[in-house]
Amino acid sequence: MTNGETVRTAIEELRKALSSLDNALDMRFERERDRGDVESEVRRVNTDRSRLAQELDQSEFRANRLEEVNREVSRRLVTAMETIRAVLDR
Repeated sequence: MTNGETVRTAIEELRKALSSLDNALDMRFERERDRGDVESEVRRVNTDRSRLAQELDQSEFRANRLEEVNREVSRRLVTAMETIRAVLDR
């Protein structure tokens, strides 16, 4: 092999190595970008989960309050019906 061929072979191997390095860097950047996307999605999901948990707590509070009001209305209706019956029975 002549010096010219040796240099050309070395240059070709260097090009292949640089190409491999370039591909490896592209893959690394892609993984980092994907990781950033995943982390962003996790933050968004956690924010949504917190908001939904707060809305659920508020809904449970309203449901409990409505249940209390319903019992009070029912009690008052029973009292009113008993009063009406008592008046009608006189």
